[in-house]
Amino acid sequence: MGARRVDARGLSCPQPVIMVDRALKEGNGHLEVLVDNEVSKENVLRFLNKRGFHTEVEEEVGSIVIKAMK
Repeated sequence: MGARRVDARGLSCPQPVIMVDRALKEGNGHLEVLVDNEVSKENVLRFLNKRGFHTEVEEEVGSIVIKAMK
């Protein structure tokens, strides 16, 4: 199963974290989260790391991509 993409660009916290939490409750253990600001990036990373996910961050033009897997 491929990664579930969560597009949280343009949203401010806590909305990106809420969207990630919903995706996890749907049973997906492999996520790709798109955000566009540092605060959202840090909050989503903290949320995922506390839940035991391995995370990688890639910077793209206009987006920050957080890849997370269990």
